[in-house]
Amino acid sequence: MMKEKIAIFWYRRDLRLDDNAGLYHALKSGYKVLPIFIFDTNILDMLENKKDQRVEFIHQALDDIQTKLVAFGSSLFVKYGNPTDIWQKIFSEFDIAEVYTNHDYEKYAIERDQAIGAMLNAKGIAFYTFKDQVIFEKKEILSGAGTPYTVFTPYSRKWKETLNDFYLKSYPNEAYFHNFIKTNPYPLPALEDIGFELTGFQFPKKDISEQLIHNYDEVRDFPSILGTSRLSVHLRFGTISVRKLAQVGVKLNEKWLNELIWRDFYMNILFHFPHISEGKSFRKEYDNIIWRNNEIEFGKWCEGKTGYPIVDAGMRELNATGFMHNRVRMITASFLIKHLLIDWRWGEAYFAEKLIDFDFSANNGGWQWASSSGCDAAPYFRIFNPTAQTQKFDPELKYIKKWIPELNSFDYPKPIVDHAFARERVLNAYKKALEKK
Repeated sequence: MMKEKIAIFWYRRDLRLDDNAGLYHALKSGYKVLPIFIFDTNILDMLENKKDQRVEFIHQALDDIQTKLVAFGSSLFVKYGNPTDIWQKIFSEFDIAEVYTNHDYEKYAIERDQAIGAMLNAKGIAFYTFKDQVIFEKKEILSGAGTPYTVFTPYSRKWKETLNDFYLKSYPNEAYFHNFIKTNPYPLPALEDIGFELTGFQFPKKDISEQLIHNYDEVRDFPSILGTSRLSVHLRFGTISVRKLAQVGVKLNEKWLNELIWRDFYMNILFHFPHISEGKSFRKEYDNIIWRNNEIEFGKWCEGKTGYPIVDAGMRELNATGFMHNRVRMITASFLIKHLLIDWRWGEAYFAEKLIDFDFSANNGGWQWASSSGCDAAPYFRIFNPTAQTQKFDPELKYIKKWIPELNSFDYPKPIVDHAFARERVLNAYKKALEKK
């Protein structure tokens, strides 16, 4: 008996059933739809820590999708391995008419999709991809001269001018759920089956607190207050729709909406300037900087033992939770680069390993902003003073004392470097490097 021709929806960083662009188009394709997910060994094999919260988060999200699919007689098809090998197995098991997925903008993902797309096309299978994880992408927001923006403020202005209800409208996926393939549930591999362990971490809920967002601009910079939405991990893996969040931002708080625009902006930079994904500075003349790269000092920064409390509290929060408050991310990054004169790429890699909401474009953009090598109009002599930042954003030391209980004891280290000395040293290093251009 001939197999039924089906469409496949390939999940990646869009782990939800509702308001999902690629899934919507698959469900409207005229074919029954099998949703799949591949635990990609090309990515997972690079993760040394087998208690990785991000892998567990993905697993939980897949389990949630599976529960919902099984409730109406369908199932996820989840495999572990190299995507090329997995797709060969999928070809042998199913008669595929079309494959749907959503765009991914990172270097490896683009190369992977090109390879899989070529495999599909060679078999006469159409491969359709859609915009889903951003509001605007690629060449949708350009300057009047038709060039990409490299400074946030004019980009955000054009973003807001271009925005209308069409870009915010949610996809009504629920109306087409009857088009999922009817099948007995396929087994979901356990974390142990893919070489990882449970972390026991409690992930932030994806509830949207309208009161919090309404007050966001007043409290967002104070790390001792729960003044941010903590939705970044959900955005990173697509367990919540960026369109739904933008709808809330437009309604409640422009400053909060700006954070979503920053996310689009950095994706836009990654698309137009792919050299940043090769470890290069956005502004290439900054690659002339001669870094000290003292490994002992880097280790103290990683451990939260620099003797600068706001820096150490941030690093300890990161190490303990996989999260760091955004204001403190800027302070810790600035300190590593401009106080210790350590290559921003070292810090970028450490954050990439530890952050549960790690997203290449935003992480790279933030680190290059801190190093003054990125998309920013501010000059390189912007250097955060950790003491002044503490006085402004944690004056009662509530955040610091939470993470540094030994703050006022002999156990807490003396400052690793004098602020005034470090400032002079980094200014000289930058000045010498930029004179070479």
